[in-house]
Amino acid sequence: MTARRIIPCLDVKDGRVVKGVRFEGHRDMGDAAELAARYRDSGADELVFYDIAASPEGRTLDYGWVEDIARLLDIPFCVAGGIRTVEQAARCLDHGADKVSINSPALERPELIAGRAERLGRQCVVVGVDSQFQDGEWRVHKYTGDPNARRGAGRLTMDWIVEAQDLGAGEIVLNCIDQDGVRKGYDVAQLRAARDRLTIPLVASGGAGAVEHFTTVFREADVSGALAASVFHSGTIAIPDLKRALDANGVEVRL
Repeated sequence: MTARRIIPCLDVKDGRVVKGVRFEGHRDMGDAAELAARYRDSGADELVFYDIAASPEGRTLDYGWVEDIARLLDIPFCVAGGIRTVEQAARCLDHGADKVSINSPALERPELIAGRAERLGRQCVVVGVDSQFQDGEWRVHKYTGDPNARRGAGRLTMDWIVEAQDLGAGEIVLNCIDQDGVRKGYDVAQLRAARDRLTIPLVASGGAGAVEHFTTVFREADVSGALAASVFHSGTIAIPDLKRALDANGVEVRL
């Protein structure tokens, strides 16, 4: 069995890490570089950095900032934020990122997924999906980094993740909006439905509040990784303690 991954997520705005509830009301959580170094030293398997203002502002992220983060880390990290072309994605990798995530731009131009997979290799291509339960269906939203710009994407979540996989995505990060920031547990039902439709790795996002939430999502939804933010940023859960608990409960992790 492949070891399950613990992945702190850093939503970045103007060089600072922020965190909200259901993608709204962002609060400052600290300096991005300082938090990255802390997670590196505490045993995180990967890190994810989202420049949450990039897509709503119509820009891409700062490559110099990516390079600065790469100098700090000896673990894989993924970046996202307004990366609209294959060339921009390639530049992120050239500056030290291991993976590049695409979300809203892929909804507008799905061919971006195929283009990145063909040129960069699908192992580098992550598709982020922001999903909310509405009218009896899980539905995709875009521009979620800005409450004023956020809107429905006109796609059903389960259809979109399969399309993204078929286009060449190497991994799906499913962000469950209804659970985001509320710390009541991952949306296991939605993640299980997604897992049943995918053959590529699936990462759970949104809802972690206690150690048992990680155990449950690995066991019941069979995800490859669990992403979390506020419980790590605040120190509510320490990664070494989490990994020891998962190991004691029969979930294979890198200790």
